[in-house]
Amino acid sequence: MSPEVKNKLQPPASLSANLARFPGTCAFPAEVAATTPITFPKQSGLRFPLSSASGGGEKDSETGWAAGPGDGDMAVPQAFPPGPLHEPAGTLVEPQLCPRSLAEGFLEEELRLNAELSQLQFSEPVGIIYNPVEYAWEPHRSYVTRYCQGPKQVLFLGMNPGPFGMAQTGVPFGEVSVVRDWLGIGGSVLTPPQEHPKRPVLGLECPQSEVSGARFWGFFRNLCGQPEVFFRHCFVHNLCPLLFLAPSGRNLTPADLPAKQREQLLGLCDAALSRQVQLLGVRLVVGVGRLAEQRARRALAGLMPEVQVEGLLHPSPRSPQANKGWEPVAKERLNELGLLPLLTK
Repeated sequence: MSPEVKNKLQPPASLSANLARFPGTCAFPAEVAATTPITFPKQSGLRFPLSSASGGGEKDSETGWAAGPGDGDMAVPQAFPPGPLHEPAGTLVEPQLCPRSLAEGFLEEELRLNAELSQLQFSEPVGIIYNPVEYAWEPHRSYVTRYCQGPKQVLFLGMNPGPFGMAQTGVPFGEVSVVRDWLGIGGSVLTPPQEHPKRPVLGLECPQSEVSGARFWGFFRNLCGQPEVFFRHCFVHNLCPLLFLAPSGRNLTPADLPAKQREQLLGLCDAALSRQVQLLGVRLVVGVGRLAEQRARRALAGLMPEVQVEGLLHPSPRSPQANKGWEPVAKERLNELGLLPLLTK
């Protein structure tokens, strides 16, 4: 394995041209598409996923970040006031000419970040990089276009994918059974250009449970009943789209990277988060885990006080507090934040 890992760009391609290949996409008018090119990056020769029929398809946490001892020690903020409801449509339609949607704008921002990250080089201890926004594009795009159709008051923010969560499904905290059976997300998941034998990507056929994701989405399934109730006001996203693996297959977090490389990586991710928060009209960012909260505060300092940043205990099985019962802690925290009225029928 080369001591340096670098992602390379694909040939330029129009975002609208690629989105229009999938059902349920709102295509740009031709004159607009011609003036808004965006390139699809690849990792070590990865080709952009081809459209296909819907099919099959952590470290113990989605992010791989350890839950700090202070994750549950947070000040109680003022209640977060509810606002207008934004019902997701949930029904796929044929491509048609229409104004640029929020989902398209969000996907554009993700692809812009991918293109920027593809220019970075990572040295030891990084051996392999997975980017599920690329090889799991179909289910990821389905998640965004289905559940990001209108403005969002609240953004739950994780740090980066884990090998059994988003790395398999393209969905943040993406426990396979929840993604498939509750969120109703499907689509082909390709093989990363470099795949570690100890971290195979099996997509929606992956038998390994993602504990943090099962806790996270299971809690909201019990609380909200239907995903549409959760996504009326809320969305879930990871700050960084990349999963880092050591040559041994060990999951690496951004904290494990050399300082200069870590700050280059997270600086680009911070800027993307700021754009995404403004695009969606987010008023409250809830960092899942202390590190996600801290990074969000840094990234969004220029948007405060209009945008509030708070924290939620990470559901990692490495967190003793979470193992004692994460759901009651999470529910109490959401009550402190004034979010429960937004998450119930």
